[in-house]
Amino acid sequence: MMRTRPLKVALLGCGVVGSEVARIMTTHADDLAARIGAPVELAGVAVRRPDKVRAGIPAELLTTDATALVKRGDIDVVVEVIGGIEPARTLITTAFEHGASVVSANKALLAQDGASLYAAAEQHGQDLYYEAAVAGAIPLIRPLRESLAGDKINRVMGIVNGTTNFILDKMDTSGAGYSEALDEATALGYAEADPTADVEAFDAAAKAAILAGIAFHTRVRLDDVYREGMTEVTAADFASAKQMGCTIKLLAICERAADGESVTARVHPAMIPLSHPLASVREAYNAVFVEAEAAGRLMFYGPGAGGSPTASAVLGDIVAVCRNRLNEATGPGESAYTQLPVSPMGDVVTRYHISLDVADKPGVLAQVATVFAEHGVSIDTVRQQGKDGEASLVVVTHRAPDAALSGTVEALRKLDTVRGVASIMRVEGE
Repeated sequence: MMRTRPLKVALLGCGVVGSEVARIMTTHADDLAARIGAPVELAGVAVRRPDKVRAGIPAELLTTDATALVKRGDIDVVVEVIGGIEPARTLITTAFEHGASVVSANKALLAQDGASLYAAAEQHGQDLYYEAAVAGAIPLIRPLRESLAGDKINRVMGIVNGTTNFILDKMDTSGAGYSEALDEATALGYAEADPTADVEAFDAAAKAAILAGIAFHTRVRLDDVYREGMTEVTAADFASAKQMGCTIKLLAICERAADGESVTARVHPAMIPLSHPLASVREAYNAVFVEAEAAGRLMFYGPGAGGSPTASAVLGDIVAVCRNRLNEATGPGESAYTQLPVSPMGDVVTRYHISLDVADKPGVLAQVATVFAEHGVSIDTVRQQGKDGEASLVVVTHRAPDAALSGTVEALRKLDTVRGVASIMRVEGE
């Protein structure tokens, strides 16, 4: 039987995502009520500009006093889609204190301060759900927290930023340079006027911290994630990648060490074989590849951003949280029992693709090979082209600790015969 008293939802933020959440709650009210077992009512919407016309949202629901809204004793669920650290953090903890559960899409806050939010939710017996914080509409957080809760996850690798994937895809398929591809992404609305958070990988790093924490049952903060943007990727890098049967993606990679005693989390551009499922992810789509001990290899794919896809994830969380409230229960909280240390990037074992500008004369290759040997890095392949006294030398290494590979590159820069290190890129997914 359906309960007649509606569950009340307060919405913090009414931008692209928030307005779509409000629209779906209104147009699909009967379906949501049937799925939950009780009506769901939008009880208030906190905005900065109440005079702005918002189709489908009664003006009397709008307020500029977000604090007063979350303090109302009749609110069951607070949906936070304003982003940023403050006032979002204070509003979320205030909601817990006043008896409301929280649904959030705030990846930056969760990556920086997730532990304290979990603690506040547990202290007050409330839910904290955040499916929309990573990979938009793709069901990923709940499968990791619930469906794979009995398994051991060893690796999570994925494309978690649609803007950068669109740019790299255009560079790959059309031969465009970075600036040209970025301009197209901006014109189509995929990139913000200031794209720094995307192209310098801050957005992807926050998502990597969240994924690593869930996958490995340990606390991983944004500061623990190695981050490298993709602004230096060139058309020449794509040409080299194609010669290797690869393409280039900005990857978020979270791994458990071989001995199981530590974890790593990193975001950087990488070459991956065309045979890898992630290589075929085009345009602004996201995909995450999960490797688990019992389940094996799983891939989650779909639109990773935008109003409707993100709102879909938010609504899924609202349904789950409302069901929990009807049953007087809460869903999964923080699982950080392993307390594994997060190792630095230097400990990661990976491969490098290195492009060098060198003098075209005898003995250069021998000098370069000696530097690799001195740092304990084994060379897999070498490709050399020379013309008019200059040459390019492309070296692909075998797997080695990243610190050894970085040390090798620094030593190469000091050789008189090396005129410049044109490109350095990791090779993943083999």
